[in-house]
Amino acid sequence: MKTLTTRLLAAAALLSIPATVSAHRLWLLPSGTIFSGTDSWVTVDTAASNDLFYADHQPGRLEGMKVWQPDGTPGQIQNGATGRYRSVFDVQLNKPGTWKIGTETTALMGSFKVDGVEKRIGGRPGMGPNGQRVAPLTVADIPANATDVQLTEVSGRNEIFVTAGEPTRTVLTPTGKGLELDAVTHPDELVAGEPAKFRFLVDGKPAAGLKVTVVPGGKRYRNAEGARELTTGADGVLSVDWPTAGMYWLNATYQDAKSTTPRATGRRMSYTTTLEVMTP
Repeated sequence: MKTLTTRLLAAAALLSIPATVSAHRLWLLPSGTIFSGTDSWVTVDTAASNDLFYADHQPGRLEGMKVWQPDGTPGQIQNGATGRYRSVFDVQLNKPGTWKIGTETTALMGSFKVDGVEKRIGGRPGMGPNGQRVAPLTVADIPANATDVQLTEVSGRNEIFVTAGEPTRTVLTPTGKGLELDAVTHPDELVAGEPAKFRFLVDGKPAAGLKVTVVPGGKRYRNAEGARELTTGADGVLSVDWPTAGMYWLNATYQDAKSTTPRATGRRMSYTTTLEVMTP
């Protein structure tokens, strides 16, 4: 139970970054997505901010950051550092093919009451009376006399794809769990003026009618955000056209009552990626 509790607390802390202020989006920004040979490195920034890809609010956390090599085996991040507004790390692309980098998080969020006093489950650590950090409450902290127990299973994926040499698809294979992107068009083969197709899945099945937000970077240097809300078809497929080259942030959220966690009455899932669109 201790191991599970530690994992859930870490996940809850990460998930709470964009929820603190709804306008702040959590993002990963690679220095590039297409590299030649197997002697390249990619540097990745991660932060939560209002203007996409401009770090001005809070750094992303490196705990739980994972690397999948082109054959699907675990890789590693190197040279990680966290500053005031952003975190940064490197990945050595020493194998040919497409790599996946990002986080997969799961946590429980919610509340309960004891003698009419509401207490929260999950979230970030608080501060005790003596200035010490206090870990958030977990399911194990809910007493037998608790009332109004409301728990939600929260999960999210925030991932990017980078390719050394020719694109491959092993790391694009869906797991059949939660909200996922099944890339019909390879994410490292996007070109301005050419539509791309992505299939969204929930537990391996097409997510029909899913709302997906696509936002180009660079809002700091223009008046309009340029966000578009698109919807998947009955087959879960989303068609996206790219008016200009650049980095784009893509996000989808989904809710249902199919929680697999005891005492949770529902689940909320999110999927986020950053995509690079090249000039023709």
